[in-house]
Amino acid sequence: MKEFLERAIAAGAGETPADLVIRNARLFSVIDGSVTETDIAIVGDRIVGTHGRYEGAETLDAGGRIVAPGFIDTHLHIESSLVTPFEFDRLVLPHGVTTAICDPHEIANVCGAEGIRYFLEASTRTLMDIRVNLSSCVPATDFETAGARLEVGDLLALRDHPKVIGLAEFMNFPGVLARDPGVIAKLAAFQDGHIDGHAPLLGGMALNGYLAARIRTDHEATTAAEAREKLAKGMTILIREGSVSKDLDALMEILTPDTASFCCLCTDDRNPLDIAEEGHLDCMIRRLIAGGARPQDAYRAASWSAANAFGLRDRGLVAPGWRADIVLLDDLEDCRVHQVIAGGRVVSDEAFAAREEIPAVALDSVHVRKITAQDFRIEASGRNETSVIGVDAGKIITQHLRRTLPVADGALAADIEQDAVKVAVVERHGRTGNIGRGFVSGFGLKRGAIASSVGHDSHNICVIGADDRSMATAVNHLARIKGGFVVTEGDRVLAELALPVGGLMSLEPFEVVREALERLRDAARELGCTLPEPFLQVAFLPLPVIPHLKITDRGLFDVDRFALLD
Repeated sequence: MKEFLERAIAAGAGETPADLVIRNARLFSVIDGSVTETDIAIVGDRIVGTHGRYEGAETLDAGGRIVAPGFIDTHLHIESSLVTPFEFDRLVLPHGVTTAICDPHEIANVCGAEGIRYFLEASTRTLMDIRVNLSSCVPATDFETAGARLEVGDLLALRDHPKVIGLAEFMNFPGVLARDPGVIAKLAAFQDGHIDGHAPLLGGMALNGYLAARIRTDHEATTAAEAREKLAKGMTILIREGSVSKDLDALMEILTPDTASFCCLCTDDRNPLDIAEEGHLDCMIRRLIAGGARPQDAYRAASWSAANAFGLRDRGLVAPGWRADIVLLDDLEDCRVHQVIAGGRVVSDEAFAAREEIPAVALDSVHVRKITAQDFRIEASGRNETSVIGVDAGKIITQHLRRTLPVADGALAADIEQDAVKVAVVERHGRTGNIGRGFVSGFGLKRGAIASSVGHDSHNICVIGADDRSMATAVNHLARIKGGFVVTEGDRVLAELALPVGGLMSLEPFEVVREALERLRDAARELGCTLPEPFLQVAFLPLPVIPHLKITDRGLFDVDRFALLD
């Protein structure tokens, strides 16, 4: 370190050449919005000089382009990109995201600490700086069957890894408020570090109690009023825009000059198809500015504010002494990314190819007996009015609806006219063999079935269908391909994507995954599905920590009462 510091100081002072100099740059300040023509000097992974002229062993001509700090995605699950951390690196880094703060609780719910260790090891080899918050709620609740359970001792064993920031989103907010002993043990162990929040619709005195545990951030605000209460009570708001959870438009108004230092950006869950069509954080910045935000506020939220909120004190500015995470832009307001530098390295195909990848884990995680159509029978039990999950496009919050459904042979049946089709969650970890059954509205499905082994957060198989035969075909096919997405009609498989890494991630390049998602989306539309992103919408139906009505392998779950329905 001493030798590095001497080199950095000498190069910054202009006494010796830097390792890399970016020439002809227009440096955009996220502090005051000013633009300055300058060289930028880099030694190792550190910026050593700006607002001056420099010589370097290598030079990169910016051609008068705008230079901004690298973007930081403050909350996501890499597994939900459907590719490994190495492909995620290759997919997202060219969009300017130089740091990603991930919670690997998807893979942790499948294979426990082994999954987190896989992410930690991968994070030491990617060009992007992947940071990890340790999964706090595995399983998310005791009302579902997960593949693993993590207690406080499991987390403490990983806490000192250099890529670990703190404790990931504390989804079990009822457990916090009830002072559950296991919950308190985890919170107590991380009081001197970062604790990420997850508190959808929580407000008033209950929110105060939750925040008293020293929880600092929240990505679940879906209205400006909710976000403002949380800001007023000291939370940093992570404005989210993912493939399903689309909150940017609703929260855009909270990003102002006064709040920009207390707002960040995150994607939470975004797949390769949406990234290809829309972008990543670059898309969010573009839309914020188009919606009226000052550029310095949008870019500050994506960089300095994010770094500050998560204790990453070495990044978020393009200035001497800061980490060399830099984005070159063809256009500031449209956030068109031309070139990226991550940790002082120019991002290129050659740099990606030079990485040393590691073997994936959990390649045989789907353990389901052969399913038949009879497994989805729902007895009428003397009445045909029943609870139905109501789905709205772009929201993971669902409604608790009541519908009167037809009865056939003593069983409740789907009703296409009411847009009420069956939904089931099939336990796939080989632990209980449970099947939870119910009905869902909002997909527009006219025939066939859609199934996914991505089922937040315990990742059992979730299937929706207009008929039981198609549903059985879908579940059995997912078992054969060791997890993934599938669209079926009768005995036929119309489209599929294999996700053999924990039933969550593909071993293929992201381009292959993107093409498969296009085929799946088209197949779902052919069956009548009206949702723009049906597969991640299916994946969120089993998430029992998001209001109002969900389903687990144990049955329909009333999130408001935090109890299974009778």
